[in-house]
Amino acid sequence: MFKKILIANRGEIACRVAATARRLGIKTVAVYSEADTDAKHVAACDEAVLLGPASAKESYLRADKIIEAALATGAQAIHPGYGFLSENEDFADGCARAGLVFIGPPASAIRAMGSKSAAKQLMESADVPLVPGYHGENQDAGFLRQQAGQIGYPVLLKASAGGGGKGMRIVERDEDFDAALKSCKREAINSFGDDRVLVEKYLIRPRHIEIQVFADTHGNCVYLFERDCSVQRRHQKVLEEAPAPDMSEQRRRSMGQAAVNAAKAVGYVGAGTVEFIANQDGSFYFMEMNTRLQVEHPVTEMITGTDLVEWQLRVAAGESLPKRQDELTIHGHALEARIYAENPEKGFLPSIGTLLRVRTPAAVQFELGADGAGADPAAVRIDSGVREGDAISPFYDPMIAKLIVWGRDRDEALARMARALADYQVVGLATNVAFLKRLVESEPFANADLDTGLIERHRDALFPVPQPAGLHVLALAAVKLLDGEHACGTRDPWSDTDGWRMNGTFTRNLAFTGEAGPQVLGLRYSRQGWAMQAAGQDALVSVAGQNDGQITLKLDGSVVRGTVAREGDTFHVFTNGQHVVLQYSDPLAHAGEAEAESGRLTAPMPGKIVALLVEKGAVVEKGSPLLIMEAMKMEHTIYAPASGTVEELLYTVGDQVTDGVQLLAFTTD
Repeated sequence: MFKKILIANRGEIACRVAATARRLGIKTVAVYSEADTDAKHVAACDEAVLLGPASAKESYLRADKIIEAALATGAQAIHPGYGFLSENEDFADGCARAGLVFIGPPASAIRAMGSKSAAKQLMESADVPLVPGYHGENQDAGFLRQQAGQIGYPVLLKASAGGGGKGMRIVERDEDFDAALKSCKREAINSFGDDRVLVEKYLIRPRHIEIQVFADTHGNCVYLFERDCSVQRRHQKVLEEAPAPDMSEQRRRSMGQAAVNAAKAVGYVGAGTVEFIANQDGSFYFMEMNTRLQVEHPVTEMITGTDLVEWQLRVAAGESLPKRQDELTIHGHALEARIYAENPEKGFLPSIGTLLRVRTPAAVQFELGADGAGADPAAVRIDSGVREGDAISPFYDPMIAKLIVWGRDRDEALARMARALADYQVVGLATNVAFLKRLVESEPFANADLDTGLIERHRDALFPVPQPAGLHVLALAAVKLLDGEHACGTRDPWSDTDGWRMNGTFTRNLAFTGEAGPQVLGLRYSRQGWAMQAAGQDALVSVAGQNDGQITLKLDGSVVRGTVAREGDTFHVFTNGQHVVLQYSDPLAHAGEAEAESGRLTAPMPGKIVALLVEKGAVVEKGSPLLIMEAMKMEHTIYAPASGTVEELLYTVGDQVTDGVQLLAFTTD
């Protein structure tokens, strides 16, 4: 076994590898960028080496610096994690030339499967069923458009060297093909340095099922069953589960054996995933092979009683696979939800900011029994690369954590996931936690009516119209506000803010604004507590207890519990599985402030201008695309808010912009 390894990655996977290595008595070396100086993965390792500036191209993608760091620190091997250089055959070759072990497959296998086009041609020769499409080298735009017409719309454009949903576009009509191809190629070159694409028939209501495979250097290869990753947004996975619902044993064996055959065809070693697109009738087609560990690997660990990172380390050190195929069994059901800093209601736009408050459901680190089998795994597991106080920056993927739960069956796992999401509290930026809870509790997901279009097909249910906050929510926010006012008071009765009056009662209105718009809470002070009125309800409210933001109230005898976190005039209320954000309007504090200037189009986040779609003086209709920004390796289009004229373009292609800056001057008709 190795004595020291370098982890060429960041975030939760770097923390995960460090934890497994520590358990095996292996020293670890972290690498980091200037943006990650105080990151969790740096603290998790025994040593750390600075690579360079925040940009991934100048730090985590610098293979030469990573290899130099490994040699300088005496590491024997490099674990690439996933993303960055994990599927880069040149990096794997470079490690070998430097005398370092690359904890992954040989470069030849990465090369064979690294190009989606080449991989499909290889699978075709091995009689693996493929989705109809063009996987060749001709990248002429006119030729690709002709191929799309022959395949038949809708088609899927996919970056040949891609992954993670980047460089993918669904094209419904021939007239949309050219614009989609340009966008796809831009995103592909920015993410992978390769703008080649393939064109495939886009299947209606398909499921995305992948098989975890593992091979060693002694000729052994096994599959650790399947994961269903059908629930996606923008071609990126949102929820994963293992095993796949409604999977027959015969189909499981067929897909598992096909995956093993694919791995053996390229002389595979280590952890890999063979991905299939499956029709509702059970037929399946090869999509691609990811020559690395996947983000969703924990659900496989939970149902098989294995530690796949330990398997990686042992296989890379020359050991045989810890288990044979006949020793692997499925135990229970596991779900994984990806907690992201993003705003689902705004097209899943990434959110940038500081994690001011993070409260997670009770979790126990996943550990195996003494023999790796027989014992139930932890009911709730959280893999995270950030802590309270850390920042989510625009430079890397906005994942906050992976929330993984296990149950004896799918129903128990679903219930456990819903409870865990209800207990997950994040303040400081937008997250997808509430959306995930709605998704887990939705009828189609609960009934396993799965396909890659589930979110779009059930958009109305998953993105409900915002409703006014109930009296109990407003009461919790009001008590937090009043508590703050009281804390600012003095012993001077003329300055006190407790609402005391010598004769009569004091009445005031507290103005809040939530997702559904403004709301007013009527508040009357009395000896018995506060009489509050809002949302067509009224109740006598008193405080039964407070601790670390947790408030217990009595509303006319009913008990209400919640947690309230305050950021200036913003109140985050967590109660009964809800997260409600309320903005308090202090009439004195904001008196005289001017209204926001109209006619401005601003950047929704820090990023780079990659395309200007209009010129100065252009007259456009409402909804017309104006420019395209790139942030976090994803493209975001800015559209005209109304019909009007572009008066001035304030930035050019290639310019970096900060969050909220005006991008162009625009006059409405």
